[in-house]
Amino acid sequence: MNQEPAGNFRAAPFIREIGRGKKGARDMSRDDAHAVYAAMLDGRVSDLELGALLIGMRIKGESVPEIAGFLGAAEAAFEPLQAPAGECAPVVIPSYNGSRQMPNLTPLLALLLAREGVPVLIHGVATDPGRVTTAEILGELGLGPVDGAAAAAAAFARREPAFITIASLAPRLDRLLQMRRILGLRNSTHTLVKIMQPFAQPALRLVSYTHPEYLTMLTDYFSTAADPARGDVFLMRGTEGETVANAKRANAITWFRGRLATPLVERQEPVDEAPPLPAGSDAATTAGWIREALHGRKPIPAPIAEQAAHCLRVARELRRGG
Repeated sequence: MNQEPAGNFRAAPFIREIGRGKKGARDMSRDDAHAVYAAMLDGRVSDLELGALLIGMRIKGESVPEIAGFLGAAEAAFEPLQAPAGECAPVVIPSYNGSRQMPNLTPLLALLLAREGVPVLIHGVATDPGRVTTAEILGELGLGPVDGAAAAAAAFARREPAFITIASLAPRLDRLLQMRRILGLRNSTHTLVKIMQPFAQPALRLVSYTHPEYLTMLTDYFSTAADPARGDVFLMRGTEGETVANAKRANAITWFRGRLATPLVERQEPVDEAPPLPAGSDAATTAGWIREALHGRKPIPAPIAEQAAHCLRVARELRRGG
């Protein structure tokens, strides 16, 4: 499809293809998807057409070529971070959901890895009404957000996880995320931020899904279209959307290396005796419990300990070149 000059991108031909409903819509090619998403990021699409594109994709669902094209444009829209020297490749933890009911133990996983010398980057949202975010819990632990690459590098040097908001890391992506407040619906950007790789060097990405159709699509993407040079991926069902193992029973985790999928953790059946967890799920209570667990005064849930051990092993292998 032909494009108009910058500032006057013609979205109508693409809307016509993707906007025909679940059964009548056609998928875009990878190149077209890249062009469309780049124009959206650059502000070269009118507000009316932007809304039509986002809703059309929401109804149709993303194909593997579309996700690949979108992600290519998304990762080109911000300056990549530089991985620090050391024995471990970075571990990237997206955190865009927080928790409603269970304590959010994403900070525990991040801290377990960071104290072993793993550069842990958490990117996401600072607050979310009705949810307890990773940023809020880290704040209770005295770990505020970093504002850029230099501050992230300093956190890594202190063996602390670095949390950066998506607004600081990739402001153009954040603008598209914020469209949810206007349209009332999530859009493809909510998937992209959970699978993007913010480092210039290989890293281990922790990726979660909620709905079964995304397991199928993401498995196909990481098996056929993802760039193996970007590092490895652990794909799992989210714990209330977070990429941390469910403390009550392990979720299945699939490891992708070089597009090869390997079962890493088997799904655990429900257990009669629940592990000891924080008495509440608010940020202060969760942070206090995490502090106690890190000092050995509370038992670390076995599924999270296992997830951390796998992350540490693979981060070391990646740095050694696999």
